[in-house]
Amino acid sequence: MKIALCQINPIIGDFDHNASLILEWSERARNLGCSLAVFPELSLIGYPPKDLLERPSFIRENLRRLDLLAKEVTSIAVLCGYVDRNLSSTGKPLLNSVALLREGKIAGRGGKRLLPAYDVFDETRYFEPAPLGLVFEMEGRRIGVTICEDIWNVGDFEGIQRYDTDPVSDLMRQDVEILVNLSASPYTLHKRSVRKGIMEKLATQYGVPTIYCNQVGGNDDVLFDGASMVVDSRGNLVLMGKEFEEDLLTWDSTQPYSPLKEAFQPDEESILKGLVMGTRDYLRKCGFDKAIVGLSGGIDSSLVAVVAERALGADKVMGVSMPSPYTSQMSREDAATLARNLGIDFQEIPISSIYKAFTDALSPAFKGLQENETEENLQARIRGTLLM
Repeated sequence: MKIALCQINPIIGDFDHNASLILEWSERARNLGCSLAVFPELSLIGYPPKDLLERPSFIRENLRRLDLLAKEVTSIAVLCGYVDRNLSSTGKPLLNSVALLREGKIAGRGGKRLLPAYDVFDETRYFEPAPLGLVFEMEGRRIGVTICEDIWNVGDFEGIQRYDTDPVSDLMRQDVEILVNLSASPYTLHKRSVRKGIMEKLATQYGVPTIYCNQVGGNDDVLFDGASMVVDSRGNLVLMGKEFEEDLLTWDSTQPYSPLKEAFQPDEESILKGLVMGTRDYLRKCGFDKAIVGLSGGIDSSLVAVVAERALGADKVMGVSMPSPYTSQMSREDAATLARNLGIDFQEIPISSIYKAFTDALSPAFKGLQENETEENLQARIRGTLLM
């Protein structure tokens, strides 16, 4: 059996875009000879949807789109994330769910059983823990499906055992032969190694291949780095997806794979890639295609300019220097040199006259007071006004 890991970059709440991605990547997977295409957690709506989940119309549209999507998926099976209603008379009204789409219909459903409520997560605000995961059979193999946090109940990695329930153990009692995880796991430095350790532990403990499909992209202040992976039944990493970009991995259950040696990547390189992706996605998903960056000649604004240029391209970025009476000639020259080196447009807008107008207007209120940082801090307010 050949399985595709479709590491896509959804847009929160953009059903047209996300459904098109699922169809497009499913077709790509089919053309590569795959029987099953796996997508990330909540891939139909994007993660994290936050308070959009409190809109009944949003939930209805998500369910309607899932039905339409199922009818279009006929030549390959698909696992995709969506939001389902909790039909129980108790608990929160929604379930973080996964659907198996096969032969033009929804052939199976399951839900997320462990809901994180720490760090950037607030899932217990919206969701009820699902009563069951999803197990199905394909080409003679039993496949068990988990969602993100369901595989994280391994306290020896963080020193914390957060949950009494163990979804993976429960699935394994149903003779699961391949473990799949749909994820939307945010990026932090070295997070990839932690995920890899969890996958290796599960594969070794249960003796089954483990497949991990993670979301990629930036959504507001949360970054998702992708790095989807496959670990074989002996606990060896055999496939790893790209970081910070969309990717499609294919794994064939009938083929042998050599253990994969991860290429060393300096922390600074990983952080820069994340910053560039996050900036690009924030601007793109909000409908912006250009950026204006204030340049002081210092290291902070220089880094912002580099990130913006890599995210958008030099022709989409303008650097603006706004020297004041406190700005040295060296700072002015450094700002201009940076813009020239990056190939971005550059303007210098002196703020001395604006600054004087401010201080003149405030002089009656400041009469008798020693000049200090209060007056100097007017520069930031003036520069912010000009850039906006």
